[in-house]
Amino acid sequence: MAEYEDSAEVAPAGEQIHMPQPSILPVLNAVGLASAIVGITISRILIVAGLLLFLGTAVVWIRSARRDFDELPLEHGH
Repeated sequence: MAEYEDSAEVAPAGEQIHMPQPSILPVLNAVGLASAIVGITISRILIVAGLLLFLGTAVVWIRSARRDFDELPLEHGH
């Protein structure tokens, strides 16, 4: 048991936990993908619109996550 406690990295007391800001992007991303999948049986226009929404929100979501990651202090080891 002592070996486990020595090897675990523990955050300093009082360190804040970083949480991302609330975002609608994951919901829009899922709506775009679902629309594209449903569009397979209904209409090519729905496929294209769904894929455009999916890809657009994916790009914005990834850029936002990378920006948040880059703003973390260097002590976080990134």
